[in-house]
Amino acid sequence: MAGRPPVTAPVTAPVTPPGSGAEPATAARPRAADDRPPLRTLVPLAVQHVLAMAGTPVSAAFLMAASLRLTAGQTASLLGAVMVLSGAGSVLQSLGAGAFGARLPFVMLPGGAATALFLQIAHDHGPAVASGSVLLAAVLLLAVTPLYRQVVRLFPPLVLGVTVLLVGVSMVRVSAQLLAGPDGGAPPQALATAGLTAAFTFAAHRMLRGAWRRSAVLLGMAAGTALAVATGLGAFTPAGGAGVSPPRLLPYGTPALDLSAALPLLLFSLTSLAEATGQTVLNTERPDLARDVPRLARADAAVSLIGAVLGTPPMVTSSENIGVNRLTGVHSRHVTAAAGVLLIVAGVFSPLSRLVAGLPTAVVAGSALVVYATITVMGVEMLGRLRLGGSPDAMTAGLALTAGLLPVAAPGLYAGLPEWARSVLGSGVVAGTVTAVVLHALRRRSQSADAAPEPAPEPSG
Repeated sequence: MAGRPPVTAPVTAPVTPPGSGAEPATAARPRAADDRPPLRTLVPLAVQHVLAMAGTPVSAAFLMAASLRLTAGQTASLLGAVMVLSGAGSVLQSLGAGAFGARLPFVMLPGGAATALFLQIAHDHGPAVASGSVLLAAVLLLAVTPLYRQVVRLFPPLVLGVTVLLVGVSMVRVSAQLLAGPDGGAPPQALATAGLTAAFTFAAHRMLRGAWRRSAVLLGMAAGTALAVATGLGAFTPAGGAGVSPPRLLPYGTPALDLSAALPLLLFSLTSLAEATGQTVLNTERPDLARDVPRLARADAAVSLIGAVLGTPPMVTSSENIGVNRLTGVHSRHVTAAAGVLLIVAGVFSPLSRLVAGLPTAVVAGSALVVYATITVMGVEMLGRLRLGGSPDAMTAGLALTAGLLPVAAPGLYAGLPEWARSVLGSGVVAGTVTAVVLHALRRRSQSADAAPEPAPEPSG
């Protein structure tokens, strides 16, 4: 994931790779996606999807709030905005509107990698620039969807694995800085609170199953907060107010457009096409990739454009609910649309968001370390599946990771370079991803040249 990790799994029907020029032109939608369960079944199925996905918008909102030092009221408003957009995006992807929305049982959430990159930009350039970067990334995604087949070739599994690993490493560092605070040294009680929160999250993930397991981050936050308050290690201060609380417009001021600062999210918007391909394959029996993936990407971009105005990170279609679909055997897009409606209601009515807005910063930092450590391992797994060994791709991956880790290991390494160069090389995610794309393309071109048949010799005499 650069935000959502690419997914691979057996498919029940033959799928032609994108870009081969032979995508199936199947017009019929699988019956399962269009099924309309009766209301008595639809509601509990929708609630199950909400339980499986609710932890992501909540944890993303609090990671952002703690990193940006938002007040409890601002945090409540941000959480409401994230939940409303998650619900609206789920409805759009499930039901569709013109050329927007895949019309498949998808849900939309703030992506883990997307949130990480948003916070990285906000940390370096300010939240207004981060919101402007979301705008630029969404516009780029809308612009490149007609070129889907060409763009997706730039981001094979090797490149995506490098990107995801670097996102995780970079954000573990940012999470540690959040825990340490401005002075660079974390007080013992903050370390204890963060460590216990991480331990609770780990225990919930190992011991629970189903929707409860997928809510391990949320459960870890709740347990860490309860223990911190009970032992005096932290304080729980919910935001005031009640009733309906619509999200605030432009919470960080007018979004600022800065192309060089936006590069991490611009690259993310391109890699998301590759990830969306894998998700579409998993979520339908007869995928029409040339039609469904651009529809999915346009919906992501449209909701992200609104999110930039509301102060959220990019919104991305998620694979989190695919496991629920398979577990229940119900693949109806009307169920995920109903789940989206429930999320919108939860986001507009503020008691929940105001209650959870008071989590201690150390609790959020502990959860962040778990989340981004998980993203790092995803990158390792993606590269491990390639069995690089002594292949030429091993050198490509090694050099790309080195380029990405240099600014993490030595943040001031490129301080003497011009601003545009610092924006590219100083971001580990951008430097590593660009290096991987360029080296992989050069290697493929070299392979093609070596494999080209030699011209036949001229006949003698």
